[in-house]
Amino acid sequence: MKTLNFPKAHRLLRPADYSKVFDDVQIKVPHRNFLILATPNNLGHARIGLIFAKRNLKLSVQRNRIKRQVRETFRHQPDLPGMDIIVLGRQGLAALENQEVSQSLNGLWHRLTKKYCQLSPSQSAGTSPAAEGTG
Repeated sequence: MKTLNFPKAHRLLRPADYSKVFDDVQIKVPHRNFLILATPNNLGHARIGLIFAKRNLKLSVQRNRIKRQVRETFRHQPDLPGMDIIVLGRQGLAALENQEVSQSLNGLWHRLTKKYCQLSPSQSAGTSPAAEGTG
């Protein structure tokens, strides 16, 4: 059985890591409660960063619960390609139950993988500066 740990190598740790994604967003996956921004990396595995503002989730308990759910669903995604991912929270997250959050995130991970697969052929050919998901 595969161990489902969450090592530092799978996290965006430095501000420069976050800036790299924000400056070169190649994939956007919108949702009513989340926004996922991603850009490919050369590491061979996905890394994740989380941004949940007090404006959207007032209590630290709420922010920590959602972050825990995001990390948990991320760890259970063995087929995520090598990319740097930022998950941003939007309003309305506090009202969702854990099961609803997990279902939404699992759908978002699937959509992210699908968009990455659509992006990859155009990237390897060196064409299409306006790749799908950039706007």
